[in-house]
Amino acid sequence: MQKSKKVRTFGGGILILLFTIMMVLSGCNTSQTKEAEKTSAETKNQEIRTIKHEMGETEIKNTPKKIVTLELSFVDSLNALGMKPIGISDDNKKEMITKLVGHEMDYTSVGTREQPNLEVISSLQPDLIIADAERHKGIYKDLQQIAPTVILKSRESTYQENLDSFKTIAKAVNQEEAAEKRLSEHEKTIKELKAQLTVDSNMTVLPAVVRDTSFQAHTSSSYDGELLERMGLKNAIQQEQPHAEMNLEQLVEIDPDVLLLANNEGKLLTDEWKDNPLWKDLKAVKNGQVYSVDRDLWTRYRGVVSAEAIAKDTLKMLGEE
Repeated sequence: MQKSKKVRTFGGGILILLFTIMMVLSGCNTSQTKEAEKTSAETKNQEIRTIKHEMGETEIKNTPKKIVTLELSFVDSLNALGMKPIGISDDNKKEMITKLVGHEMDYTSVGTREQPNLEVISSLQPDLIIADAERHKGIYKDLQQIAPTVILKSRESTYQENLDSFKTIAKAVNQEEAAEKRLSEHEKTIKELKAQLTVDSNMTVLPAVVRDTSFQAHTSSSYDGELLERMGLKNAIQQEQPHAEMNLEQLVEIDPDVLLLANNEGKLLTDEWKDNPLWKDLKAVKNGQVYSVDRDLWTRYRGVVSAEAIAKDTLKMLGEE
């Protein structure tokens, strides 16, 4: 009996020893896995990425944290990725940025989009500057001396070019996976909103910016024009140039079914037209299809988040199922 008891005790001891060894090995594997994941993340952050843009190529090391944006669409892009810049060309209108991102944001104004303040930008010691192809080509070298700079299409971009700029920004800030997910959500949102529109397929729309002395139509190649076409709406002006300055007689020739007017502040050219029989004879005017849209949202912000807001605006104005 004593011999049997010793055998059982010995066998139990082996089992305990094996269990202990397994637990130690498991702990080592978990520790090694965590360490490998940490090392992988650190390696990703330290990678040097070559970013192709409108002015060539720029090398960016690590994940940028201090970003300066010189156009509003780039603020929209970072906002869509859950990031915020430390400096923005906000035209000295902080309320415009608050409206863009939906809340007050702590940042430094670096002047206007047309003439950003290089001294202020330099004082922020950014590790990335995102600038516009049309406005900032002339100061690209100056910006590059301050920090790595990428030049992208914004002001004169089409809807698709804007999405391409978003992808480039995502690569520059090491957020490609997040961007891919956000773009997938964006595409789904636009498709869902399009499906709710119930309009005649032959109906024509014309978005335009109205100032005191000009009526600037946005064609099928403009940002908002192309977005509306993605929504299934036909732009009244089909051409490669994004904008067309028009007088009342030219507008009458086109005679769109719907007018979407982004009005400037103050006096407007259309105020002068309203008593003109030609204006009154427009289909959009006669049928009550002239809408005032938010100037900032429709023509200045441009971006993934803003495009969804424009699409929702369109649905509210033109009806839904």
